[in-house]
Amino acid sequence: MADNLYTRAHRCLMAAQVDEKLSLTRALRADWQRGQLSFEQDGPPPEAIATPGRPDLPSLVSPLHMVRRSVRSPAGHAALIHAIAHIEFNAINLALDAVYRFRGLPAEYYADWLRVAEEEAYHFSLLRAHLVSLGHDYGDFEAHDGLWQMALQTAHDPLVRMALVPRVLEARGLDASPALARKFESIGDVRAVEILGIILRDEIGHVRIGNRWYGYLCEQRGVDPIKTFQELLLEYGGARLRPPLHTEARRAAGFSEEELVMLEGLAAELGGRRA
Repeated sequence: MADNLYTRAHRCLMAAQVDEKLSLTRALRADWQRGQLSFEQDGPPPEAIATPGRPDLPSLVSPLHMVRRSVRSPAGHAALIHAIAHIEFNAINLALDAVYRFRGLPAEYYADWLRVAEEEAYHFSLLRAHLVSLGHDYGDFEAHDGLWQMALQTAHDPLVRMALVPRVLEARGLDASPALARKFESIGDVRAVEILGIILRDEIGHVRIGNRWYGYLCEQRGVDPIKTFQELLLEYGGARLRPPLHTEARRAAGFSEEELVMLEGLAAELGGRRA
C-alpha cells in the first residue's frame, strides 16, 4: 500500500532538526515522483499548526527588535546571509503546509508544491554553507516569525494562501533581489551574488506556480482574479507591498500587465502613506 502524502508532508513539516527536515523533504518529493504516495483523503483532516518544527535556535524576536548591522562589518555581512537563510527555511515549511493542508486538488498541485519545498531546501543549504564559510551557522543570529504568521492567517482557504504567500511574500522576494545583490557586490561577495541568482531563477518559478493555482481556484469559484487579489491585498497583505517592483521578474512569473499596473499604483499609494 502506498504511503499517504499528507501524513508524510506533516512529518516533514514537524521535523525540528534542520538536517532531518531537509532529508525528509527531499525523500518526500522523490517518493512522489516514483508514484509511491497516495493523496486520497482517507486519513484525519489537517490540524492547526501554531508552530511548525524548527530548531531551538535562532531565537525569534519581533521584527521591530531585530538588531540592524552594516553589511560592511563581518557580523552584518553574516547576519544578512542568515536572514535570507531564515526566509528560505520558513519557505520550506510554507510549501510543505500547502501540500499538507489543502486537500482535494489535482495531482499537479501537489507535484508543484513538492517541487517548491525541495528547491527551498536547496536554497537554504546553499546559504547555510556560505554562512559556515563566514564562520557562522544557522541559529547564530536572531530572526523573526512573520512568514509563518501569514501561513496561519491563510490556513482556512487555498485561494487566499495562493494569493498572499507566493503572489505577495515570494513576489516581494523578487522585488528585493536586485538591491540585495548590489549590497553583496559592494563588499565583493561573489558567492552570495551567485546564490541570489539561483534563488531568483527558482523563485520566479515558485511565483508562477502560485499564479497558476490562484488562477485555477478563481476560475473554479467564478470570481474575478484581479478584483479578488486587490481586495485580499488590502485586507491582509498590503503592508508587504513596497516599491520598486521588479516588474521584469514579476512578468516572467506570470503577472499580467493589468495586475502590474494595479500593483504599482497600490505600492506607490501605500509607500506614500508610510512616508
